[in-house]
Amino acid sequence: MTAPRQPHRPKADEPNPRASGDPLIFISAAEQSADRHGASLIRATLAARPSARFVGVAGPQMVAAGCESIYDMSRHSAMLLGALRAVGRGIAMLRTADRHLRRFPFDAAVLIDSPTLHLPLAGRAHAAGVPVMYYIAPQMWAWGAHRIFKLRHRTQRVAVILPFEERYFRNQGVDATFVGHPLAEQWAQTNTDANVVRRLRDRGHPLVALMPGSRTHVVESVLPDQLEVVEQVARVFPDAAFGISVANPQVARVIENLLEHRSAPITPCLNHHAELSDAADLALVASGTTALEVAFHRRPMIVMYNASRVFYHLFARWMIRTHYLSLPNILANREIVPEFMPYYTSTEPIAARAIELLRSDELRQRMILDLDEVTEPLRGGRASERTAAMLLDMVKTQRH
Repeated sequence: MTAPRQPHRPKADEPNPRASGDPLIFISAAEQSADRHGASLIRATLAARPSARFVGVAGPQMVAAGCESIYDMSRHSAMLLGALRAVGRGIAMLRTADRHLRRFPFDAAVLIDSPTLHLPLAGRAHAAGVPVMYYIAPQMWAWGAHRIFKLRHRTQRVAVILPFEERYFRNQGVDATFVGHPLAEQWAQTNTDANVVRRLRDRGHPLVALMPGSRTHVVESVLPDQLEVVEQVARVFPDAAFGISVANPQVARVIENLLEHRSAPITPCLNHHAELSDAADLALVASGTTALEVAFHRRPMIVMYNASRVFYHLFARWMIRTHYLSLPNILANREIVPEFMPYYTSTEPIAARAIELLRSDELRQRMILDLDEVTEPLRGGRASERTAAMLLDMVKTQRH
C-alpha cells in the first residue's frame, strides 16, 4: 500500500489558518441540512475546546458558528449532486479541498453525509495524511453496500445516527459509534405555539396534515396524490379539516398553484410545521426524515412516494436491501406505519387506509405506542456533543 502523502507545511508568506498549538480541523458539508448539523457540531466542539479552529466547505450556518469557508456547496440541493450541472461544482470543491488538505497540517477532517462527494474527499484526506471522521454515515445497509470498502479504508471513525447502524458497520470492520440523531436535537429545542395548535384543531375534526416535503420537485410529485387522498377523505368526513406544511418560500408558489380549484378547505401552514404535526389526527407524509419528525411528535401517519415504476423494476429493486423504505418501519424492522412506496398505481388504497385510521382511535393509539418505542433511543438531543467528544479524542490520539 502506498504511504499517505504528508501535508505540505505552509511557507512563511502563506496564510496559516491555525494559531500555534490549536487544533486545526477540516470540515465539509455539501447541503443545507448538513450545514445545520455542522454548525451544531462546531459549537459543541468549541464549547469543549475554545481554541479549536475549523476550515472547510461550509454554508452560512457553519460560518456563523465559527468556520472559515473555502467553498459553499450548501446552497445547492443534495438531489442535484448526481446531475450534470452539479458535476463541475463537485470537481471544483474537491480540488479546492485537496489543496487545503495538502497545504495545512490539519489534525482531523470531518465529512458530513453526502457520500457522492465525501467518499472521494475522504480518499483525498487519507492520501494527505489527515485522519477522517465521517458523520452521518452513508446508508449502505439500504443500498450501495459495495462502498463499504471505501468507508473502511478511508476513515478512522464513523459517527452513526441510527441505533442499528453501529452493529452493522462494526460487523463490516468500520469503527462506528452511535451518537444519536442530530435532528432530535433540533426537534427537542423546538417550542410549539399552543395557540396555533388550538386554532388548527378548531378548524374541524378530524384534522389531516399534508407533509409534501421541502424540495420543489418532491412537492410537485407527492402533493397531487395527497390532494386526491384528501378529496376522498373529505367525502367520508364532511367536518374534517386539512392543513398543509409549507416548508419554505421556494415551495409556497408550487403549493399555491396545486391548491387551486380544490374543493376541500386546506390551510397552508408556513413556519408552523411543528404546530401542524402536534395538532393533526393523521399525517400524509412524503418519504424522508419528515416521517421521523412526525414520529417524534407522536402522530399517526401514512408515508407515500410514487417513483418511476419502470426505474424500480429495472434498477432500484436490485439495489435496495431493506424490507421497508420509511424510517419508522426501518427502525422497527416491521410495518408500524402504512407505507406506499416506492410506487403505487392508485390513491384509492391510500385513502382507504387513511379512512380506516381516522375511524379508529384504537388503531391510531397503537401506532403512537409503536412510534414511541422506535423513537425512544433517538431522544436525548446530544448528538453534536457526543460527536464533538469523538472528534477531540481523535485529535488527541493523532497528536500523541
